[in-house]
Amino acid sequence: MTFVLNATEARVLGALVEKEITTPEYYPLSLNALVNACNQKNNREPVMTLDEDAVRQALRGLEDDGLAGPVRGGDSRVTKYEHHLQEVFNFTRGETALICVLLLRGSQTPGELRGRTERMHRFEEIDDVLGMLQKLMQRETALVKALPRQPGTKEIRYAHLLSGEVEAQEPEPVVRTSAAADGDDRVARLETEVAELRQEVAELREKLESLIS
Repeated sequence: MTFVLNATEARVLGALVEKEITTPEYYPLSLNALVNACNQKNNREPVMTLDEDAVRQALRGLEDDGLAGPVRGGDSRVTKYEHHLQEVFNFTRGETALICVLLLRGSQTPGELRGRTERMHRFEEIDDVLGMLQKLMQRETALVKALPRQPGTKEIRYAHLLSGEVEAQEPEPVVRTSAAADGDDRVARLETEVAELRQEVAELREKLESLIS
């Protein structure tokens, strides 16, 4: 099944998924809590200012697609909302984390995705991120796409396809985004190098101990 979510629907769905994983004690979300989650300034690109009517309309669209809606069988006096991503796609935890971050922050590099999914799922290596992205790209209906590398950039960016086909890479709106991406990738490379050095030190220690004994 192909979905074409608008920007508000994508934000609402991403916020529901994020809050279920990161703050399960407050999930499902009331309308007011969901509005606040959509409009928060951290971990959102772009930052939005949605009102209750806009979020309600997005929820109706998501309910029509079977992706979210009011809690089924809920007995609370305040209506609360939940997503149905797992029921629709049967994602692994890693796939859910990647789709969630792509919904909330747009196209990103593997390094950015690895750092930004940390609270939801820990990817040990960049290759783990790439492998999971590949699985999402190879589904019967692809859910992720690798975007063409822009001139002057080092890393390929990936985008979700729940809002339809992505024809071109999103422009870099601010310099810090590129710098942050480079920083994430640099940290990932350093972590790999440190792990390799630790392994070499351990091997040298074993050899030294065997010579002494």
